[in-house]
Amino acid sequence: MKTDLVILVIEAMSAYLLVLLAHSLRSRVGLAHFYALIGGLTAVMSWVTDAGVRVDVAGISFMVGSTVFYTALLLGVFVVYVFDGPRATRVAISTIAGVSIMVPLIAFVLHQQVGISGHAPLGAIPVPSLRINTASVLATVADLVFLAVAWEFLGKPRLRIPLWLRSFLTLLGVMWLDVFLFSTGAFAGKAEYVGIMSGTLLSRLVISVFAYPLLYLYLNWQNKKVGIVIEHRPVLAILTEITEMKAELSLAQREIERRKRVEREKEDLIEELRHALSEVKTLRGFLPICANCGKIRNDQGCWQPFEAYVQQHSEAMFSHSICTECARLLYPEYRPSSLE
Repeated sequence: MKTDLVILVIEAMSAYLLVLLAHSLRSRVGLAHFYALIGGLTAVMSWVTDAGVRVDVAGISFMVGSTVFYTALLLGVFVVYVFDGPRATRVAISTIAGVSIMVPLIAFVLHQQVGISGHAPLGAIPVPSLRINTASVLATVADLVFLAVAWEFLGKPRLRIPLWLRSFLTLLGVMWLDVFLFSTGAFAGKAEYVGIMSGTLLSRLVISVFAYPLLYLYLNWQNKKVGIVIEHRPVLAILTEITEMKAELSLAQREIERRKRVEREKEDLIEELRHALSEVKTLRGFLPICANCGKIRNDQGCWQPFEAYVQQHSEAMFSHSICTECARLLYPEYRPSSLE
């Protein structure tokens, strides 16, 4: 029993971490590999569930299909919805639903083919149950839709529910909803219905407590990354395109405003440069200057006083004063120190 439990824990941790790792790489390689992974996990989940593989620990039965693979899929859809929005989530849900339908269908066809051919039954491929598989597909789709609705409802600002509690309540709520929907759809009317329901509720509580720390740490880590934030969407955002349209329109509007602002800044800069250029006057080349009186000959051949020429060809202004030596020569009666 201990060996089975250790194997179950290792399998669960590996599946959970693999899904979260695949999602964390979306900024580099996109979500295609993530969709492929959850499609593969869905196929394995369907096969293991039909095979009835389970581990019994302290009187609690843990179905490997739901404990490992369903929970991993749930975590995957959870983080996709939170960080990538309803559109990506609908793709993930469609992938899971499509594979969940195809796997038992293929198994059924293979068994029919073997029966028609007269060969021995395929022991390695579980015989699918139409009722159980139908209940599984419908419950899974309902669970994943409920996940988005519950997440947004618990995230309303007026409720003021912290992230750790919001994520745990959403995860546990989806787990228990799945128990009710699947058990009712697959076993209602049978003698074991109540026992399956109560036992599975307890096992899902244990699974939620076990899987929650990984989910919370991942949500918190991604939420702190630059450019990645947890958005607040309408409660039924998963079922409508309105949220995406608003987001796209808002993004486009922000981009238009940004471009307008950049254009205005460019125009203002160009205008400032033009204004500065119009006011800039420089003196270049050789200036013919009289060796006696200091006048400068301009381009027209006329001689101008030095001050007038400089003022005409630059922004400089003259303010007359008198140097110390000239003051001593012209005004000897004044103290030279007062003129320094």
